[in-house]
Amino acid sequence: MAGTALIVIDMINTYEHEDADALVDSVRSCLPGVGTVLRRARAGDSPVIYVNDNFGLWRSHHGEILQAALAGKHSELVEPVAPDEDSLFVVKARHSAFFETPLAYLLGQLGAERVVLCGQVTEQCVLYSALDAYIRHLDVVVAADAVAHIDPGLAEAALRMMDRNMSADIRPSYDITFNARPPG
Repeated sequence: MAGTALIVIDMINTYEHEDADALVDSVRSCLPGVGTVLRRARAGDSPVIYVNDNFGLWRSHHGEILQAALAGKHSELVEPVAPDEDSLFVVKARHSAFFETPLAYLLGQLGAERVVLCGQVTEQCVLYSALDAYIRHLDVVVAADAVAHIDPGLAEAALRMMDRNMSADIRPSYDITFNARPPG
């Protein structure tokens, strides 16, 4: 059976951008779902990969990004889902977790043929990452209760698009199974 990786998109966030006020309540609502998929992935010995914006700080590494987010005005949204010592981290500059990042290569090295997506924002970064995973022939699962949105209508449309156009499996976090990496 192919390996599964959890991709946590943009949850390490300073919330210092123009859409932050519209996003915060949705992030708060999705935190339990994100926590569920994190626990399930770790219990299943599946890789957990945080893919995150770097806030335009091109010298940043994941420690600096995490510290900036924890020092931000909504650290309570970051702290419960912060990476642990076994988590992997990929920095991105644009919407898709795959665009000009080493994520596809990393997934190949890990033997992952299935990705579970959670994070923010459903109608932007999650949608574009799902599309890029799909065109790379990866099986895509989206944890519907572990994604946050800015616009509820666009988020619902994005989930329908991922289901219909990308054959994504849209399901609640508690119904997602993880399996260990294939033997290497």
